[in-house]
Amino acid sequence: MSNQKLNVREPWYIRWGILGLLKGIALTIKHFFRPKFTVQYPEVTHTPLPKEEAHQWKPRGQHRLNVDEQGRVKCVACLLCQTACPSHCIEITPGPAPEGYGDRDKYPIEFKIDMLRCIYCGMCEEACPCDAIVLTDKPYPVTYSREGMIFNKEKLMQN
Repeated sequence: MSNQKLNVREPWYIRWGILGLLKGIALTIKHFFRPKFTVQYPEVTHTPLPKEEAHQWKPRGQHRLNVDEQGRVKCVACLLCQTACPSHCIEITPGPAPEGYGDRDKYPIEFKIDMLRCIYCGMCEEACPCDAIVLTDKPYPVTYSREGMIFNKEKLMQN
């Protein structure tokens, strides 16, 4: 058996990287002629795809606190949405329910969401056992003050 090393040279177009360069140029040209997905947001709003094409894509916009038939907030102040939030933007102050709330023991005295910290992931919506908080398809508002982006309970119920 021989211990000689076999010296095989690669072709010049692989050694110089020409093949990789041509693949990159071909990919760039292919994407250049495809339709653009960019939307000029403030002037044009995005129209979502039809349901059969969307593959369960749902736009996530402003938060809303749902109310029941009597106009009471559905939240039972279980603090699950506050615990599930990865950005810690939800602050709930639980308290005893008033006399008109016969079906629950607690309700949120104060419910705040800091929209500047929110990452719109939807984990608060998934964690809520009574469907009290949902993310609507309304785009988040633009404001010039930080205070305008902290939504309280009344503002969340109006969304």
